[in-house]
Amino acid sequence: MKLVPLNDRVVLKQLVAEETTKSGIVLPGQAKEKPQQAEVVAVGPGGVVDGNEVKMEVKTGDKVIYSKYAGTEVKIDDVEYIIVRHSDILAIVE
Repeated sequence: MKLVPLNDRVVLKQLVAEETTKSGIVLPGQAKEKPQQAEVVAVGPGGVVDGNEVKMEVKTGDKVIYSKYAGTEVKIDDVEYIIVRHSDILAIVE
């Protein structure tokens, strides 16, 4: 199955969370905070959304940082994805 985002939506695959802190403390599963970094899997066409023209500035393969509570989580073929609006992406990590 393939996800094809519509309008200003972007499909993200969350990057793996760190299992230890910088000081070497191992975190149990429930103590780990979900990372806000993800890889772009698919990008919608953009266009006019809510009366404003949206130009998509990310592309497939980009590493991005997105808003903490943004998006909808979906699971397809045992892989978790997050579908967010383009405006919920805060930065591209280079």
